[in-house]
Amino acid sequence: MLPEYDFSDAVRGKYFERYCEGTNVVLLDPDVARVFPDSAAVNRALRELVTLADASVRQRRRGSTNARSKKALPSRRRDTRRKASKSSRSTRG
Repeated sequence: MLPEYDFSDAVRGKYFERYCEGTNVVLLDPDVARVFPDSAAVNRALRELVTLADASVRQRRRGSTNARSKKALPSRRRDTRRKASKSSRSTRG
């Protein structure tokens, strides 16, 4: 160590407990950082995004049974042709 480093007033383990709790450091791009002045603003925005995403998923789940019943199923004939064409390609080799 260099002689100019002075650790006489240092406190051992000052941030140890905080470190053990875990950290999640995220670096924001400069254009995004301009929009969010502090971590509280980022947290509010992310919580709102999570709420909106959860609501969207719940809405899709409620509507999915209706959407499935209205959707036409593919015909067996089309599926059979696809399988046949794949097998014929492999035999041409």
